[in-house]
Amino acid sequence: MRHPADQAPPWWEQHGVLHRLVCDLTHAELTALRRRPPAHALPWPENTHLAEDLGADSLELMALATRLSEMLHIHEAGIEDYLLARLRIDDWASVALTSLRRYSTAITFRTSGSSGQTKPCTHDASWLWQESLALGKLFPGRRRLLFAVPSHHIYGFLFTVLLPLVLDLPADRLVDLRRSSAAALPGLLRAGDLVVAHPDYWRMALTLVPAFPEDIVGVTSGAPCPDDIAAGLRAVGLSRLVQVFGSSETAGLGWRDDETAPYRCFPYWQGPDRNGSILRRMMDGTTASFTVQDELVWKDSRHFLPQGRRDEVVQVGGKNVSPAHVAQVLRRHPRVRDASVRLMRPDEGLRLKAFVVPRQDVENTHALAEALAGWVRDHLTAAERPSTFTFGPRLPRQNNGKPADWIIEG
Repeated sequence: MRHPADQAPPWWEQHGVLHRLVCDLTHAELTALRRRPPAHALPWPENTHLAEDLGADSLELMALATRLSEMLHIHEAGIEDYLLARLRIDDWASVALTSLRRYSTAITFRTSGSSGQTKPCTHDASWLWQESLALGKLFPGRRRLLFAVPSHHIYGFLFTVLLPLVLDLPADRLVDLRRSSAAALPGLLRAGDLVVAHPDYWRMALTLVPAFPEDIVGVTSGAPCPDDIAAGLRAVGLSRLVQVFGSSETAGLGWRDDETAPYRCFPYWQGPDRNGSILRRMMDGTTASFTVQDELVWKDSRHFLPQGRRDEVVQVGGKNVSPAHVAQVLRRHPRVRDASVRLMRPDEGLRLKAFVVPRQDVENTHALAEALAGWVRDHLTAAERPSTFTFGPRLPRQNNGKPADWIIEG
């Protein structure tokens, strides 16, 4: 059943969608709280108990309930207290369903965290539906949707919750790829499939998939997709790779399916105005301005190229990470005088690397590296943790005094 362009549909009535959303959000929040994933891997049965099965204590339960209530605005429906009284996954999905039937005007997503803290970003439901309709025009005729992204992030929500409604795809035509590695992808694919993933997944697919069947379209977002990955995927038979650019603050801004071309704004976006803000035409005809967190070079009012984040975050595994914050955490270690943190060069890897100046001469750098590895495990998320430590008497500098890169040895 298709829905009118000016009305967001009751997406929560889709079979299994709230169970998946509650599981995705709970898994991510427990991972962040504990700095390690829960022992029970997804998917979780509907009768999974948050305390008895997942081991959530009272503080964790409060944090989980608060986050779900924030996302779906359960407090607006006045039934948020039911979450802590009923602790099974299906109970929380049921509370969410009741809430959404009463209030569904807005949804709040969170950024992945650029400085150790996430930020709430609230979107009107009509804005998200407007984007979903625009996305639907990019993928006509898709028969199934395969996804490797979580539904509680804005990218995953748009593509795995709302887009299936636009494309008229029932629940049995959605395939969760997170249950297997990219090596299993060829055996799952059929002509007419749409595969929704992130750059790291596509990198693995390029390595593990010798050839794609005909008529397979891919989507990538959440982080910049390297040009060689996009070109390589087409070389092994992917019909098309659509790159979507956006953020938790704005949702999608534009798209391209040619890595050599600029991004094209979605029809309702235009930019920039005299103040550098971008303009969005809402479904009711009004216009609102937004400030983006990325440096954009505009070719004209409808086409742009991203030039990196204004807040100097980098992407690690699809997560926003602040190297400055990681360096600050390292400096708090009693044996560290100073530290610098950078994203590895492509030939070095896909993680962060750290250069550390010890407080005194260190003969056994291996022991200090092990101590720092334990320190970051206790104080940082998995994406934030440097995977290598280099030591020296001073931080590397260029001739002009600005910070310099360093080579990972060994």
